[in-house]
Amino acid sequence: MMLAEAKNNPQPKILDLESLAQALKPLRALGRRIVLAHGVFDLLHVGHIRHLREARAMGDVLVVTLTEDKHVNKGPNRPAFAEALRAEALAALSDVDYVAISRFPTAIEVIRALRPNVYVKGPDYKRQDQDITGMIAAEESAIREVGGIIAITEDETFSSSALLNRHFSTYPAPTEAYLRTFREQWSADDVMAFMDRLSSLRVVVVGEAILDEYVYVDQMGKSAKDPVLAMRYDRTETYAGGSLAIANHLSSFCKSVELVTYLGEHETQEAFVRSALRPGVRANFIMKRNSPTIVKRRYVEATLRNKLFEVYRFNDIPMTNGDEEELCALLEARIPAADAIVCADFGHGFLGRAAKTLLSNCGRFLAVNTQINAANVRFHAISSYERADYVCINEGELRLDARDRSAPLDLLVNGLSQKLQCSRFLVTRGADGVEYHDNGVCHAAPAFARTIVDRVGAGDAVLGVTALAAVAKIPPEVIPFIANVIGAQKVSAMGNSVVIERIPTLKFVQALLK
Repeated sequence: MMLAEAKNNPQPKILDLESLAQALKPLRALGRRIVLAHGVFDLLHVGHIRHLREARAMGDVLVVTLTEDKHVNKGPNRPAFAEALRAEALAALSDVDYVAISRFPTAIEVIRALRPNVYVKGPDYKRQDQDITGMIAAEESAIREVGGIIAITEDETFSSSALLNRHFSTYPAPTEAYLRTFREQWSADDVMAFMDRLSSLRVVVVGEAILDEYVYVDQMGKSAKDPVLAMRYDRTETYAGGSLAIANHLSSFCKSVELVTYLGEHETQEAFVRSALRPGVRANFIMKRNSPTIVKRRYVEATLRNKLFEVYRFNDIPMTNGDEEELCALLEARIPAADAIVCADFGHGFLGRAAKTLLSNCGRFLAVNTQINAANVRFHAISSYERADYVCINEGELRLDARDRSAPLDLLVNGLSQKLQCSRFLVTRGADGVEYHDNGVCHAAPAFARTIVDRVGAGDAVLGVTALAAVAKIPPEVIPFIANVIGAQKVSAMGNSVVIERIPTLKFVQALLK
């Protein structure tokens, strides 16, 4: 295809990355100077147009590549415009010669594939000290590797996120009102500075290791001879859940993570568990006698991802005296070096009276959640602990503990506060967001998630990160905001298929507060 033909018809400008690399070879052989601009380009605006016009003047051929939807790192509600629409908008600009959608998460692979003479970035590129991704230096190295240079455009900076937030918000009015008020008090830099406080913390995560199996099936119909719904097997995916997931989530936020958990004496699946843990997690396993490692298998209709039913494989009787003594000895050895203990008690026989007493009196910051589920809903409650410094609890779990379905939450929190000698409670309320109660003062925040894929593991992720926020003495008004940032990321993925990480979290904060 000739360059002039591409200019007259926007659609032929759009190529896949491999075809674009081939199309540039003859142009490069003719001595044409190739300029590359790369970005998200979500909501094309005048800032982009000026940036690309200035980039076009730096060479003979302007190539624009954009990040595909799944790698856009601005929170679960972005991009606002799908990759095909963003590519079409860019291709309609007369200054742009070619457009490609990159399937890679960074520009490094694009630079190596296209080998431009000039890689163009906007004025923000100058502020390398504010590069939370750490990719600026890597991009500089990549462009030098292919013999090119970096150029910086100088025009005024605009923000797609700021324009979307103020004029095209997808949030309901109460959520947008909350965000406007929050932006007036706290900037993205403020929140990111608060989150940086977590980086020096040493954490011990205590709780059951759970393997979450998702068995995807396609519906065939009713069995011909029995009143049974017949399914065709599609695939199985297994994720590290329970305390394993919490340890993984925290591994990129804090200095060190010690995990204390149990695997089964038989069907241990230890090799899978170790392979699923992040490198920063140090695992300490008790091998529970006469038990398998806990597996929660969920059968899911593959097309709509609706859950059909669950099957638990576990032995939830309490640990034997020998096992519990080993657990307590392990905790006593690990706790003294910790800044915080994050205890996720799923009620499957791991944490007995002796372990709970030890944790309650360990002298370290103790964050606790006692999760209700199908196996323990009748007897598992937070008040089985003697004390805590921080409690993260679902509204249903709080009402179960109080045996009260209608009282105001603040009354229930106050009652539990006295029982546990605890002044900080985060109450998660699903679609209604969260309430953070700090020394009797309530700070509420609405949910930020717009699309719910799966709620499994969301409370665990929120428990882990907000517990560290409380340890780090982040202002109480900011903690519910952080809780909903974590929750929104978590519910946008199936189960624990995605680990919550520091950089995507900070990028989401930036996008929300612009």
